[in-house]
Amino acid sequence: MKQIRRIAIAVCLLALGAAQWAQATDISGTIATTLTIYDNSRLVGDVTCTVTGAPCIAFGAPGLTLKLNGFTMTGRANLQTPCATPGPGEVGIDITSLADDVILGPGIVQGFRQFGIRLRGATGATVKRVTANSNCSSGIFVNSFSPAPGTVLLSTDNDIVENTTVRNGSPTVPCGGI
Repeated sequence: MKQIRRIAIAVCLLALGAAQWAQATDISGTIATTLTIYDNSRLVGDVTCTVTGAPCIAFGAPGLTLKLNGFTMTGRANLQTPCATPGPGEVGIDITSLADDVILGPGIVQGFRQFGIRLRGATGATVKRVTANSNCSSGIFVNSFSPAPGTVLLSTDNDIVENTTVRNGSPTVPCGGI
């Protein structure tokens, strides 16, 4: 009988630990190195991104949802003047080679020195009700991805709906909205 109780207690403790692991990651404040999310996540405050040459937030698994919850993500570009020098790799939110991920607004992704949101080789992703503002290349960029020579992953079946793009692009990279 004591052995059964010990096993039951151990199972309960493991279940509690798993429940904590599955909770959403709350994101706010300053992000100084790429934050890769592996579970559903949400903004709980505005985000200032100081990452250089890499994405601010990257999806690390398929089937995840990032809720912006009406908050703003701001990169390193000057929001008051046109972007003179785009920064390669400086992306607000990046989904590469994954399927069925979701970025859900309302929320603003602004001031990134490359793309506000990039779907690279993504399949079945959804970007909904996001405002992409004053990013140095495209506000929302969808393209293929080549992880190895001779291999190309196409971005297919993505839903980009109810979004607003404003003042994206630069004099040297006049990409624009989506």
